[in-house]
Amino acid sequence: MLRFFHKLASPKHFYRISGKWIPWLGVACLGFMLAGLYQGLLVAPTDYQQGDSYRIMFVHVPAAWMSLFIYMVMAIAGVIGLVWRIKLAEIMAISSAHIGASFTFLALITGSIWGKPMWGSWWVWDARLTSELILLFLYLGVIALYNAIDDRRTAARATSILALVGVVNIPIIHYSVEWWNTLHQGPTVTKFDAPSIDFRMLIPLLLMAVAFKLFYAVVVLLRARVEVLQRERNTSWVKELVAENE
Repeated sequence: MLRFFHKLASPKHFYRISGKWIPWLGVACLGFMLAGLYQGLLVAPTDYQQGDSYRIMFVHVPAAWMSLFIYMVMAIAGVIGLVWRIKLAEIMAISSAHIGASFTFLALITGSIWGKPMWGSWWVWDARLTSELILLFLYLGVIALYNAIDDRRTAARATSILALVGVVNIPIIHYSVEWWNTLHQGPTVTKFDAPSIDFRMLIPLLLMAVAFKLFYAVVVLLRARVEVLQRERNTSWVKELVAENE
């Protein structure tokens, strides 16, 4: 296993192996997405309080989960890049930043669309929304800092440090509904006891969560492959690859 990961850390082998994974991950993503949407939009029952408006949670909640998950992936990859100077970890970190920002933006937008009919307001400055907005700014800060520095290795180290500083915001987002009075409901799925959500709603929610993770896997691999080619453009294996495709 260690030998496999050591080999995968090589940009050349990563490019070759990821090219084989992407089609399978894409097919799996499509399957989970269609199953989740079918179950969520057509099979799950209408909520007795929110009516059909609650169905936006099948996009909103997985997007919010992904915004936290991707940030942690970015921070962990940043640590690996800082400590072991593994080039591929730096690439995965910066490739994740754009996707994480997109999921955070999606979570904020869908939350506002749901909040208007439920709360009577597009936006309230409660702890959950404010900390999620700060997360979006952290993603954008990482992207801006990376683009502001010409040397890619130096830029990767700088953005990794910024990402690590921002990790303190992740538990604040997660526990904000428990630490402060907020309009957001408490956790219903990620509780230690039984989830307080109907299983006919829980199943499509989990299907969509898996679909979003597979989508992230596909997109981050695609972005990382482009970054690898840009960084390794002067190496022999990239020149041979270009020659083969001409």
